[in-house]
Amino acid sequence: MNQKAIITCALTGVLTDPAQHPVPVTPEQLAREAKAAFDAGATVMHVHFRSQQPGMGRLPSWEPQVASDIAQAIREACPGVIFNQSTGVVGPDIEGPLACMRAIRPEIAACNAGSLNYLKVTSAGTWAWPPMLFDNPVKKIDAFLAAMRDTGTLPEFECFDVGIVRCVDMYVKTGMYPGPAHYNFVMGVESGMPADPVLLPVLTGLIPRDGAWQVTAIGRANIWPLHQRAADLGGHLRTGLEDTFYLPDGSKASSNAQLVEALVQCARNAGREVANVDEARRMLGLASAETAIA
Repeated sequence: MNQKAIITCALTGVLTDPAQHPVPVTPEQLAREAKAAFDAGATVMHVHFRSQQPGMGRLPSWEPQVASDIAQAIREACPGVIFNQSTGVVGPDIEGPLACMRAIRPEIAACNAGSLNYLKVTSAGTWAWPPMLFDNPVKKIDAFLAAMRDTGTLPEFECFDVGIVRCVDMYVKTGMYPGPAHYNFVMGVESGMPADPVLLPVLTGLIPRDGAWQVTAIGRANIWPLHQRAADLGGHLRTGLEDTFYLPDGSKASSNAQLVEALVQCARNAGREVANVDEARRMLGLASAETAIA
């Protein structure tokens, strides 16, 4: 329980409209938000790339040059930062994420570990969007893992449901991934695991003792007890404008740094300190910042 907590900041997300919410889009905006979050205690930046065309910043981009410009800006603003690239795509065409990965060689990349019916219902009882399948079959996961081996990237296994958590161990047992695995319990998607602290002992009981884990908590005020429970149980921590717009007191966050500051307090409430970037790299088995730059 004395292990330091690694804090990840999810800077912007996939489709959040920057005209409605304070999410960064351009390399300059992302670097500025990353620097403030870095100074507040986040050593890992989880990044989605957005279109740089005027007025199109609400849409994702898989252009390698966009990825390179964003990665360079963030790395220059935050010396030694651990770059965590999103890879999530619907459908079998994964060349875009792979091209971006080859262009920037992120230290970490998301590896969505199983499929999910991605659903949400409005208060009127209608679908919030057309029902969709976030498809992550084994063949697709294996292709991502092979690319991550080539780029020296650590996979972060995104688990949206309990069965997906159990699948990760199968990827290790079959040789798809040598392990130890790094788990991200994604909680709060309406058709996935709820953001309920009671689930955490169940989830941590399903992973190997050497498996590092963290929680992505999606929602409003209900997520902060979950963050605190994750800190209490020794997990690593993640927040950011991708996951929530709300601080523990219910007020709306105006920046990623405010959310990170609240998460640092969760760690300290649990009697834990926050890992600096060199400590986080050692804990994750990554090269030192000096080696990475060289």
